[in-house]
Amino acid sequence: MEKIWLKNYQAGVAHDIDINTFQSINEVFARSVAKFRDRPALANMDKVLSYGELDTLSARFASYLQHELKLQKGARVAIMMPNLLQYPIAVFGILRAGCTVVNVNPLYTPRELEHQLKDSGAETILILENFANVLEQVLPRTPVKNVIVASIGDMLGFPKRLLVNFVVRKIKKMVPPWHIAGHIAFNDAMSLGAARQYTPVAVGHDDIAFLQYTGGTTGVSKGAMLTHKNIVANMLQAGEWVKHAIREGEEVIVTALPLYHIFCLTANLMVFTEVGALSVLITNPRDIPGFVKELKKYKVTAITGVNTLFNALLNNPDFKSVDFSSWRLALGGGMAVQKAVAEKWKQTTGTPLIEAYGLTETSPAACINPLDMKEYNGTIGLPIPSTEIEIRDPAGQPVASGESGELCIRGPQVMKGYWNRPDETAKAIDSQGFLATGDMAMLTPEGYVKLVDRKKDMILVSGFNVYPNEIEDVVALHPGVLEVACIGIPDERSGEVVKVFVVRKDKSLTEQDIIHHCRENLTGYKVPKFVEFRDELPKTNVGKILRRALRDAEVKA
Repeated sequence: MEKIWLKNYQAGVAHDIDINTFQSINEVFARSVAKFRDRPALANMDKVLSYGELDTLSARFASYLQHELKLQKGARVAIMMPNLLQYPIAVFGILRAGCTVVNVNPLYTPRELEHQLKDSGAETILILENFANVLEQVLPRTPVKNVIVASIGDMLGFPKRLLVNFVVRKIKKMVPPWHIAGHIAFNDAMSLGAARQYTPVAVGHDDIAFLQYTGGTTGVSKGAMLTHKNIVANMLQAGEWVKHAIREGEEVIVTALPLYHIFCLTANLMVFTEVGALSVLITNPRDIPGFVKELKKYKVTAITGVNTLFNALLNNPDFKSVDFSSWRLALGGGMAVQKAVAEKWKQTTGTPLIEAYGLTETSPAACINPLDMKEYNGTIGLPIPSTEIEIRDPAGQPVASGESGELCIRGPQVMKGYWNRPDETAKAIDSQGFLATGDMAMLTPEGYVKLVDRKKDMILVSGFNVYPNEIEDVVALHPGVLEVACIGIPDERSGEVVKVFVVRKDKSLTEQDIIHHCRENLTGYKVPKFVEFRDELPKTNVGKILRRALRDAEVKA
């Protein structure tokens, strides 16, 4: 396919990046901490860490992993916590020790956590005490040998650390009872690490930096192997795209999306660390009034988020009183940015809401709109430097501009493959190196990519992937259920929500019975919002349930 998109690149944006600029994330990090040592790097709960402090603290965590736990290069280390200062310290520490980060959603149920720990083979986990009770339930059935437990107040210094932890544990009762024999507290681990010298480990392009778990049409969560090359490539690609809009050492970016999500991980923690930005970590973005108060404390210049987050801010009356004079970049991804939200955002903040597109498997950025665009255009933008796309028909042949087909992507940011799943990798990445995204798209004559539909049955709830097979498997475990089908239906607040159709074995089974059962086995955003009971479900002649027929009926209703 001719790269017709290149003609619409912003002036000065290179068509390609040099992947050999850096050999690893660690190399980029070392350059940043040397260059910006005295500048603020991270802020959370009014505590600020400089780049020099982040360098020292991450080296201590790396030293602990090396000398106390004796972890070898390539060992998988899981992290299960929201946006706190401990998270970036641990991520850079794990990478500097030559190990692989396994990001875990802290809202996981025991079933989901057990699968990910077993599948990744992680023998070490850093977990916030608020979720330790979940780990306790599955620990004996996992390979985990080393448990490091953090508390929310760990990095806040005396006496605030004690006060915050007391409130979290005793007043708000946010820490369910737990007992894990042989665990170590995060601050104790850091003290042990400080007593020994961190030993740099040689890592290169092909070493796995992150095992980033993502669902599949089978419902089984798979670990995308993102190498140092993949992440460095995406940092260079995104950095090239935004270079005219950002100033080294002067940016203040709001980090409200969870850092365990690939969008925020690469965009905020990696790209903006490279340019010496201050990242303001928002631990609980659902607390919109508290979030707005944080925004008022800093001269914010940039923010990333999903459509639902921007919408929630816009619907908070106090948001309008924020000083937007320093705001210059707002990047939306993870789910489609709605026109009404983009227009209201521009009207309120004076800054356009730029839509981007990516996948876990592409580290994540693949397409971004030009930063100088003035109005919402309904597309996911242009393929970024060193990225090729093809729109293919069901036979795998490229289609003409203006015709729809499956979006396929090739570039240095495309994952190495799925962890221990060569068959799934072969299905996803063809012999030419193109990743089949499962998204239906078309290319405009100007080279912009427009999503038209999703090939897969995936449901997108507030930017998080939900896979119907997983929901159906859980619902089907209920003894009162005969058959079940799951679809996504439109929702103003979260984009889509989950709806299940159930054929009952037990006629006394209620909607609340199903929802309660799901809450015990699924993360909150996966729990069905609607349950409809039916006498039978539409099926093909071989007995396969027709989800599309259910979706079509829902649209007509």
